[in-house]
Amino acid sequence: MNGMLEKLKSLELHYQDLEARLNASETYADPALVAKLNKEERELAPVVEAYRLYTRRQKDLADAEELMGDPDMRELAQEEFQQAKADLEELEQKLKILLLPSDPNDGKSVIVEIRAGVGGEEAALFAHSLFRMYSMYAERKGWAVEVDSASDSELGGIKEISFTVDGDRAYSRLKFESGVHRVQRVPETESGGRIHTSTATVAVLPEIDEVEFELNPADIEMQVFRSSGAGGQHINKTSSAVRLIHRPTGMVVECQQERSQFQNRDKAMQLLRSRLYEQEQERVNSEFEQERRSQVGTGMRNERIRTYNFPQGRLTDHRIGLTLYKLDAVMDGDLDEIIDALVTADQAERLKHSEAR
Repeated sequence: MNGMLEKLKSLELHYQDLEARLNASETYADPALVAKLNKEERELAPVVEAYRLYTRRQKDLADAEELMGDPDMRELAQEEFQQAKADLEELEQKLKILLLPSDPNDGKSVIVEIRAGVGGEEAALFAHSLFRMYSMYAERKGWAVEVDSASDSELGGIKEISFTVDGDRAYSRLKFESGVHRVQRVPETESGGRIHTSTATVAVLPEIDEVEFELNPADIEMQVFRSSGAGGQHINKTSSAVRLIHRPTGMVVECQQERSQFQNRDKAMQLLRSRLYEQEQERVNSEFEQERRSQVGTGMRNERIRTYNFPQGRLTDHRIGLTLYKLDAVMDGDLDEIIDALVTADQAERLKHSEAR
């Protein structure tokens, strides 16, 4: 504990230095520096606030212990002593979690890919429901959603879709959605009222810029073609859609939502970069962190992570054994209760591994 308190004291001193620099008039001559310092201050604020509360409760504990020697104050002091002790235990656990190494991608926006799985047209309709769910969740968070490419089914479902969610710390919230989502419901086309089981696959990729992951242009083949789907005369007359093929891996990405070929190329490059980054991260995790891969947060796409049972209005997240009977609200974007539980489970797992080391 002493080592942790020394680290916290050092972080508090650094935080005070950040505040002083942000209050200095010369700092505001450099907007890039201001943005950098503000970001660092925001990231440090939760741990510094918790540490300051911890030190205040330490003083309260010492004061209460001293007052327990006074017969007139003993009962009240004992009550304060026990409360301060309980608060300190809770704050110590919170500080341990706050000091865990953060995912470097947590602050990023994301690219989400949804693909219909087993179940034919019903799977495509479920993929559309998932896209709607994430879009409504993003709206609640004040995040922007932009479709990069989509392939529709005959009955209005989605065979596959790729879209960007642009918002502060979007990846920290959505990264737990990667995996196989299973739905159990009676399809509209089912006259006998039988429940069908279908699946859709979700992949959540952090947006990666050129500085973080550089692509060799010689490794990329670009093809252009006419966009398909809604879009009016323009979309049928121009070859604005772009397909990129990464020769070393055979990975293929497409973007056709923008009117400009150049815009589609930029978006396709962003998607390719993110996919290749994820592939490299999975390779590293496989080699060096196999032990740490628990049932929460692995992001493996072949894992069935969640079941949506419509006849019972029930949602079950299999990784943490969480069951909620509020499926309609969840499908309307009310995801925070699920995501909060996943974040807590992930923190507990990482803390366990940290203490084991």
